[in-house]
Amino acid sequence: MKKIGLVMLTAVLLFAAPSVSDAGEGRGGIGGLLVGCCFGIRTAGAFNEGKDLHFREWGQLIPYVGVVFAIWNGIDGAQGITTTELRQNYGALYF
Repeated sequence: MKKIGLVMLTAVLLFAAPSVSDAGEGRGGIGGLLVGCCFGIRTAGAFNEGKDLHFREWGQLIPYVGVVFAIWNGIDGAQGITTTELRQNYGALYF
């Protein structure tokens, strides 16, 4: 029963996602869908603009270890780090 529900949910998400022609040249599609589901809307928007995923974002997918990356991100957020500072530290490829 759970498998049927998962297949139905996947089908609904795939059919509800905008097609590549709706999203524009080289944006959106299944890549944008997966990044949005796993990392959130802000990361999906950056991905659709041609930015790569940062190692901290990939690290959050690892069970148990992802908590360390989430806390690391939270500490940086609490310290007031901005996207401009991240761009200076890691380069324009990511931010």
